[in-house]
Amino acid sequence: MGAGHSHASQGHSEPTPEAMAARRKANRILAAVLIPITLLTLAGMAMLWPSGSKEGISLANPYSAAPGVTFDTGTIQSVVTENCMQGAAQQGPTQQGQTQQNPGQGSDCTFAFTEPDKGGSPVKVVINPDVAKSHGVKAGDQIRYLNLSNAQGAASSQGAPAYIFVDFVRTLPIVLLALLYAVVVIAVARWRGLRALIGLVGAYFVLASFMLPGLVEGKPPLLLALVGSTVIMIGVLYFAHGFSARTSTALLGTIFGLGITALLAAWATDAANLAGVGNHDATTLVNTSSNISITGVILCGLIISGLGVLNDVTITQSSAVWELYELAPASSARKLFTSAMRIGRDHIASTVYTIAFAYAGAALPILIIVMLYDRPLGETLTSAELSEEVIRTLVGSIGLVLAIPVTTLIAVLVVKATGVRPAAPAVGITETPVPGPGTTDGGRQLADDVDDTGSLAAAALEGRTRRATDGVDRAEAEGDNGAPTTRRGRRAADRG
Repeated sequence: MGAGHSHASQGHSEPTPEAMAARRKANRILAAVLIPITLLTLAGMAMLWPSGSKEGISLANPYSAAPGVTFDTGTIQSVVTENCMQGAAQQGPTQQGQTQQNPGQGSDCTFAFTEPDKGGSPVKVVINPDVAKSHGVKAGDQIRYLNLSNAQGAASSQGAPAYIFVDFVRTLPIVLLALLYAVVVIAVARWRGLRALIGLVGAYFVLASFMLPGLVEGKPPLLLALVGSTVIMIGVLYFAHGFSARTSTALLGTIFGLGITALLAAWATDAANLAGVGNHDATTLVNTSSNISITGVILCGLIISGLGVLNDVTITQSSAVWELYELAPASSARKLFTSAMRIGRDHIASTVYTIAFAYAGAALPILIIVMLYDRPLGETLTSAELSEEVIRTLVGSIGLVLAIPVTTLIAVLVVKATGVRPAAPAVGITETPVPGPGTTDGGRQLADDVDDTGSLAAAALEGRTRRATDGVDRAEAEGDNGAPTTRRGRRAADRG
């Protein structure tokens, strides 16, 4: 992180004492700002921590079974389509093929002969019409179904299905994808990738144990989202990237972006009257408890949804500033900021697309329905179905775009405040200026005389290559004069 002005004779040496002192100085500057913010955040978390009480909550669990009713799993052996009434009357442990076709009565239904995982004869499970029509089932699928055969009054319920499809069992594909994801992340990012995965688990713990229960208990959603998001970012950034000046710089930029996003989300939620109307889940929550505010849930969601992308752009900008500075430590703060912002503008362009398309993909069914309504574009984008997604995209994008120049500015100020200058050339090695395009001061190319980031890196690379060539030439000259060039050679000469 310090000025890495190395020579060929030095190789990849350890950081100089000046560089280490500069790092400590930068960390002290950032600690003076971040420690109070962290303490204030932890105090707010302690004050807002939910009690865990569920009094006043009335929510029927759809997966809780009545006496005698169980949720079983099994593997489909075969699928048939037959009369609904006839098929339901023949439900129960049976052998495949023992069905009678009676197409003259009622409509047709899809039934799956399923072998229970707990053992026993195959049972005849009725498949929901929407599942049968949209996705369908086939032999080999693992499903979860409701077993009503032992329920009270089941024997007298003639014509009612005894086994009803509930859902597919997706454990295996999800576990395989999760393992593949972990392997890819760790293989590419190594220990940092492993730390990022562990940090992700910690982030979900904060979300599940602090933010979600807080919303259920009616805690202030704006404070809840700000405090929870700040805790998450402090944890994941330092855990994944380590304690360093560049990580602290990224954290400051992230906190700024969070603040902007929170303020915009609070204003937009109220100004646009986002109430979750027409959302089945929102209706369920409204009827669950009087403490739950759907507007507050939407506000909290607007802030949380941009955390990942915001973290991405801030850590990238912070690292870019440090890398550019290490390439050309003599560059001015203005040139360093301009060069880093060229990288930032490219990141902004790609990230805006990322957010927009991510939300569009999540809301694709709603987009199709709205498209089929054939309504005007303006009316469509401001409708209750799409307004929340549109505002989420705009609020998140504004927050991350403003975070990029702020993070870049903080990083430049911190890295220049360290006061590190290029180390003195090693003994016996001098720099020979080489005239070239865009050079001044007797041929030496200065960082302030380049026009873009590529030229800035090229200038630094040219200087390093020139110094390495000078060192090799001098070593060869010493060898020609008969002087040993290695430590082992000098020791042999001394013994001789």
